[in-house]
Amino acid sequence: MEITPELVHNLGRLSRLALTPEEEVKLEGELRSIVGFFEKLGALDTEGLSEMARPVETTNRLRADQIRPSLSQQEALSVAIEQEDGQFKVPRVIE
Repeated sequence: MEITPELVHNLGRLSRLALTPEEEVKLEGELRSIVGFFEKLGALDTEGLSEMARPVETTNRLRADQIRPSLSQQEALSVAIEQEDGQFKVPRVIE
């Protein structure tokens, strides 16, 4: 992938970053370095290697599900600033 000054300028605009010309030049070099690294990785021979999600093997330590007592609806709603029809009432977020 070719990293051009126009590409960097467009990325800055799309990201809504007010980049100075010096910052654009620096970012162009950094992006070239990053893309170059991934191109080197793409050139590696990975034939015969097993796929891995992580470089280090991990195991999940999940506890077994257990039924435990919890708050009743009235107890949970007792801390609500406002409630309506047995539910928490909150300010509208989407206009």
